[in-house]
Amino acid sequence: MARIMIPKHLSPEMAKFYRNILKDFNLEDHHIVLLTKACECFDRAELARKQVAEEGLTTEDRYGSLKPHPCCKIELDSKNAARLLLRELGLDLEPAEAGRGPRLY
Repeated sequence: MARIMIPKHLSPEMAKFYRNILKDFNLEDHHIVLLTKACECFDRAELARKQVAEEGLTTEDRYGSLKPHPCCKIELDSKNAARLLLRELGLDLEPAEAGRGPRLY
């Protein structure tokens, strides 16, 4: 298999995650695409989370009424997309021990 380059646009945290997955699993080309998209979704969720942390959970609409900050939905949607992409990869092949999350190796 050819050496796989970690996408440069990923955050340092997601680049580390990406590198660890590549080290622990033999992925096909289509898996690499799913992994890349999942990492991008995690990064997008983190950007949205930071913006909400800076600006607050709510914003005012043009009528002065409070509404949820749009980044709340972006964060939730991005986390869900990442979760589904990781599930599609099937990395948690071993059953989880009682009280612990899935094992990714």
